[in-house]
Amino acid sequence: MTATGPCNAPDVVDVVALGESMVAFLPSRPGRLADVPSFDRAIGGAESNVVCALAAAGHPARWVSRVGADGFGDHLVETVGSYGVDVTSVRRDAGRPTGVYFRTAGDRAADDHEVAYYRAGSAASAMSAGNTDLAAVRAGRVLHLTGITAALSDDCLGLLREAMAPGPGRPLISFDVNHRPGLWQDGAGPRVLRELARGADLVFVGEDEAEQVWDLRGADAVRAAFPDPEVLVVKQGSRGATVFAEGSAHHVPAPRVDVVAAVGAGDAFAAGFLSATLRGLPVRERLRHGHLMAAATLTVPGDLAVPPPRDLADRLAALDEETWGTLRLGPGWTQAAQAPEEVRTP
Repeated sequence: MTATGPCNAPDVVDVVALGESMVAFLPSRPGRLADVPSFDRAIGGAESNVVCALAAAGHPARWVSRVGADGFGDHLVETVGSYGVDVTSVRRDAGRPTGVYFRTAGDRAADDHEVAYYRAGSAASAMSAGNTDLAAVRAGRVLHLTGITAALSDDCLGLLREAMAPGPGRPLISFDVNHRPGLWQDGAGPRVLRELARGADLVFVGEDEAEQVWDLRGADAVRAAFPDPEVLVVKQGSRGATVFAEGSAHHVPAPRVDVVAAVGAGDAFAAGFLSATLRGLPVRERLRHGHLMAAATLTVPGDLAVPPPRDLADRLAALDEETWGTLRLGPGWTQAAQAPEEVRTP
């Protein structure tokens, strides 16, 4: 890595992610939160998930955030750093705590899924343009942001607007809509998320999410409403994803996956797509790398997974259409040296 500007300028990395991460408590068994007797500690945060996956895949990456001056803050910084992520720009707040949350097992979209957040007044919610290292935020080829940060506070929204402002040295802005209805108590979510998405260069949004937030039905309708981003990726769940780029649309189906836990897949997909983008791969292969990184996360219990080795991911991403259509991935597939059984026909 090389530095630019003054001698104390931060190193330029492939990707910088700005946003809150929390300590996550995962249930020791299925059931209601009221019935789960114990929890295992982990971390959870859309932006940190993305840079952890990218760092594990070999990309220099930085996480910029704010945590409490407490043990949970120590755990977050140490854990994210253990993936090889630069955490030197994470600030500590002696007056506010690190956010935590508890969740039940299973799919977030299921009716019986519960999540209990304890993040109100967290250190990250106090992030602003005045107390964040903006030089470190901008010192990346890509700056990855999400709509979650915009919902935390007016100061956080102001920080995103400052980070995304056009001007010399602005990196490529990657924005994942990540609509969280519970965080938008004032009803401003659809308007603010539309503004931010229109100001980004690369946007990720779920097809069902776009319908919920803006009443847009189908990938073409999403593109019609958002013509500004150079690249727009519409995630379509198990059906795959569609990317609008270079004046055309490309749809790539997702491989079949033996799902262990349906959490963190969207962040992993973004990491895979960004990794392939940074490497200059064709658009179709960017989507395939997104699917493969998501499959790695879907086949483990937590939000983060060991990504497939690059040579394995490249080999699978280069499969012909027919063989890609027979791909089925289960737990442990990323650790298989030659992955002789990664392709299974029905």
